[in-house]
Amino acid sequence: MHPVSEVDDAGLPQVVDHVAVARLYGEPLFDLPSDLYIPPDALEVFLETFEGPLDLLLYLIRKQNFNILDIPLADVTRQYLAYVDQIRKRNLELASEYLLMAAMLIEIKSRMLLPPRKTDDGEEAEDPRAELVRRLIEYEQMKLAAAQLDTLPLMGRDFLRVQAYSDPSLNVQLPEVTLVDLREAWAGILQRARLHTHHTITREELSVREHMSLVLRTLQGRRFVEFEALFDVTRGPQVLVVTFIAMLELARERLIEITQAEAFAPIYVRLAYQPA
Repeated sequence: MHPVSEVDDAGLPQVVDHVAVARLYGEPLFDLPSDLYIPPDALEVFLETFEGPLDLLLYLIRKQNFNILDIPLADVTRQYLAYVDQIRKRNLELASEYLLMAAMLIEIKSRMLLPPRKTDDGEEAEDPRAELVRRLIEYEQMKLAAAQLDTLPLMGRDFLRVQAYSDPSLNVQLPEVTLVDLREAWAGILQRARLHTHHTITREELSVREHMSLVLRTLQGRRFVEFEALFDVTRGPQVLVVTFIAMLELARERLIEITQAEAFAPIYVRLAYQPA
């Protein structure tokens, strides 16, 4: 069995056989500090907290299922004053605004005890509770709206904003090859082709599809190929034309990419599905 600590005349536990009287941050405490101070209100418990006089008044009405349009002012005022008396003993500054509402309740109750007076037009005077009822209804509507808003997702409480940063220097955008660039490159190939002109008259059947396959085989396994290297200038202008049409068809079908490092730089061709 564990040893039990005894209690002295002052009601404080004594250490028996090195039994700790308490634990502080997980460590056993065998002697109570001599300068230990516990504030008088350290163990005070608040069962109900309210945001103001109207909140307290609405709580008393709804708790007892009173009709807000026909408030039994005597019972509500009695309960309200009992609560105000409790908080006045602890916090006079906080109780001041509640005392103002208590004075208003007493005034309304006093007016209800007097005989009703008719107005100058001969109509009955307004119920003394009407203004208070209007304020209570407006406050309850605002409170319900605030509760509904609080259920909505709130940034910083229910979710966080994601911020993504993109470094423009990492995304290198190559200049696009325009039709003018292709036309000038094509003109240069035709000019060199004239230097290898043959006078043999032949009729050759050329296939665009066949030259498309030939261009794809030439680009296979190579990162970049110069635009001019894809043309066989020794075979005459007919072959050059078909090869050029084949390249345009491949570019239209997005099977090849035609690019250049910068303006007026050499034009290169590569497979579209080959990594850069």
